Amino acid sequence: MKLFKSIVTATLLALSLGSTFAQEAAIRKNLAERLPNFPKIDEINKTPMAGLYEVRVNGMDIFYTDAEGNYLIQGNLIDTKVRRNLTEERVEKLNAVAFDALPLKDAFAVVHGNGKRKMAVFEDPNCTYCKRFERDMQKVNDVTMYVFLYPILSPDSTEKSKNIWCAKDRGKAWQDLMLRDQPAASASCDASALNRNIELGKKHRITGTPTLIFADGSRVPGAISAQQVEKYLTDAKAQ
Repeated sequence: MKLFKSIVTATLLALSLGSTFAQEAAIRKNLAERLPNFPKIDEINKTPMAGLYEVRVNGMDIFYTDAEGNYLIQGNLIDTKVRRNLTEERVEKLNAVAFDALPLKDAFAVVHGNGKRKMAVFEDPNCTYCKRFERDMQKVNDVTMYVFLYPILSPDSTEKSKNIWCAKDRGKAWQDLMLRDQPAASASCDASALNRNIELGKKHRITGTPTLIFADGSRVPGAISAQQVEKYLTDAKAQ
């Protein structure tokens, strides 16, 4: 009897997998033929909604379609029972960055208090929102903030970033500029880290500053308040 049940279970599983592969193949084929300019599909997954499939392109862009690729939907999928935005949750997961994989050698640390909590931030020295964020961060204690210089906003962002990176005390030079509007003195050194930061940002589609990354991999674009930073640090620690 047990053997019979095992055979039935294996057969049903094989049929289910075969059906899934066939539906994915149909979606890929039909979308490619009907929408020649549609980006290359990275992944197709079933959603909790019967007959609806998630189509992921460009790393983290989400569309939805039926089993034949006859219709394409762009928008949010909401679970009304539990009031959850499933699309938003999925994008947040795709946006996550493995904190342990960050090349911290290309950043410098600014330590508040005992520094036991960790976070990283991509910032441009000409970013007004970054300056506001840095002022708010003075209210956050016991955190080490790894600053990745990310010169993307204006022509002299690279020169200012280079001067900070080549300063004897990078953290002080950074805070002098962001908190006290005191530019770093001209300096020269191997500043190839700045180019690597740009490439890293492109890889993770970081398009604005500041962009914050917490120890649990969660990513937050934009300047958030000290209270919000505290919440993210607490949530990251709880993971």
